[in-house]
Amino acid sequence: MRENIPVIRLRTDLGDVVARDGVVICFFMRRSHKEVAPAVWRALQTYLHAIPPQALNWYASPDGDTLPLDDKGWEHIRKKMLERPWGLEWIVELEEDCSEVGGYHFEYDGRKLDDPMFSHDEGATSAVAFTFPTEYLLEHGPAHMRALALELARELPLSFGYASLAYVAPHGMWYAARWELHGLLSRYLGLDLYHLGDTSRVIGTRARGAYWLTFLGQPLLGELGGLEGLREKLAFPEVSLEPLEGERVLITLGEWPEAIDTEKKVYLPQYRALAHLLEPYLYEERTGWFLLDKENMRRWLRRLCQ
Repeated sequence: MRENIPVIRLRTDLGDVVARDGVVICFFMRRSHKEVAPAVWRALQTYLHAIPPQALNWYASPDGDTLPLDDKGWEHIRKKMLERPWGLEWIVELEEDCSEVGGYHFEYDGRKLDDPMFSHDEGATSAVAFTFPTEYLLEHGPAHMRALALELARELPLSFGYASLAYVAPHGMWYAARWELHGLLSRYLGLDLYHLGDTSRVIGTRARGAYWLTFLGQPLLGELGGLEGLREKLAFPEVSLEPLEGERVLITLGEWPEAIDTEKKVYLPQYRALAHLLEPYLYEERTGWFLLDKENMRRWLRRLCQ
């Protein structure tokens, strides 16, 4: 429920916000950039129409600078995503604030999976993430957020995706306040900690966990027994399953996303049931970005299986 969503601001020693509470919507696609870029571009337009005007104000330039997202910047982004034929990766980062983490962000990491660099790597994907401040969820309500997630996913050939309460911190900015974050991770099991670039290099067609909204595509959906198999195994009154075009399904675990505050001893059996179903299909981290310890990441991904 809305009253259970925590307000979080993680700051550096200088006072800059590097992570905050919000909602993240992520999709992973085992497809090359050229196959998914037009659909991702249309999803970005959907996102822009849903959020306040000028909510995205900055973009990361090729030389590492952060530049104003004016008309020239938008044209650069459009050409990069839709017209640039060369390269192995197409990375796009659009931000609300250039000095600290805001609530609105767009991240895209497209890859040329048929290049020899990726062709033998079953873990590489193209991926996209959209974030929102918690205030957006509270103002518009969970039904609106769910409908928006469905619209964003509509054309994406996703293998796995999700929407969740999260520590909003693009490209791992939370790392600057990682010790303060450590206690929050063990308290709020329902808040996602994400690093799109690193996870999209290794997730392949596997799962990341059980979330408020969990999108399953092929082959994972088939391996879990399809829609009917999921209905049988997730027979909870709070759970709804919606078939989507392209042999995909959306699992919704309740009306509102849950923070799952361990201090309040919240018990949500539908989250744990889905977590147990997905556990054999969870990916394994390779980079050790999670608080400098791969084993920490492994345990955290399985936090709802305990």
